[in-house]
Amino acid sequence: MTRPLLELTDLKVVFDTDEGVLAAVDGVGFSIQRNEVLGLVGESGCGKSVTAMSMLSLIPSPPGRIVSGRALFDGRDLISLSHQELRQIRGRRISMIFQDPMTALSPLHRIGNQLAEVWAIHSSMKNREALERAREWLGKMGIPDPGDAISAYPHELSGGMQQRVMIAMALMLDPELVIADEPTTALDVTTSAQIFELLHEMRRDRTSILLITHDLGVVWETCDRVLVMYAGKLVEEAPVRELFRQPAHPYTRELLRSIPGFDPDRELYAIKGQVPSALNYPAGCRFHDRCPDAFGRCEQEEPPLYVLSGGRRSACFLAEKWVS
Repeated sequence: MTRPLLELTDLKVVFDTDEGVLAAVDGVGFSIQRNEVLGLVGESGCGKSVTAMSMLSLIPSPPGRIVSGRALFDGRDLISLSHQELRQIRGRRISMIFQDPMTALSPLHRIGNQLAEVWAIHSSMKNREALERAREWLGKMGIPDPGDAISAYPHELSGGMQQRVMIAMALMLDPELVIADEPTTALDVTTSAQIFELLHEMRRDRTSILLITHDLGVVWETCDRVLVMYAGKLVEEAPVRELFRQPAHPYTRELLRSIPGFDPDRELYAIKGQVPSALNYPAGCRFHDRCPDAFGRCEQEEPPLYVLSGGRRSACFLAEKWVS
């Protein structure tokens, strides 16, 4: 079997707060193969974005701390690299589409200069040529007047246009891995479809993608495998078709039940209860007080992440019958 492009093991990330230590990510591990689209789903606050940002040492420190973990990218541990070594990888080999362009783009610099800086850092391209490339990429992103946009400041663009600038910045150097954190949050349906088509084209060019999203419809259409997180932990992993056909974890099943349908008479389903506080997780399975299948053992013991057949994993005692 070929070596994964990226392999994350036992990642634990905490944040020091006035109320105590917040356990944002607790022992998460997975791999991303070359030319693969891997989906990462779960409710807000479950640790998806923190997991992605930690792999590139992008979490603010303090208050954030990576307690343990390795992120092997093409054989090198990203978490142990120096800042200078990471600069050679970020943008060039691994890029990230951030969820909020308002905080990711510099308010003090014009759009064209921010895009051109990417080539300045990673190549010897002259500024005029870099600006021309920036104009081309803004056109690819569906911005109607790319010539005007490169001269604008971020606040002069709409939220959707800012997001398209962020996507252009992440894709234009043809990275080996793109981490897309809710990449189309601020975009309309038509533009979102165009962006996902562009991601498909990059995948055909052997770019791997880690797609963080709440949209399970996008997961079905786009991803090869899916990871499901809950309360800082990985609770299920499966090929996308198998996960939708037969989820192995009750939380995954509840997420799928929550997908809105086309029947106007069907009542919208919501998972009961609340996500537990990361400052004080309950004993046993962290989902047990919301789980329709919970029994006594779930309240006392934390289930391991069982390895099942077909490349699947599930952190549920009910999955014991599926263990390969």
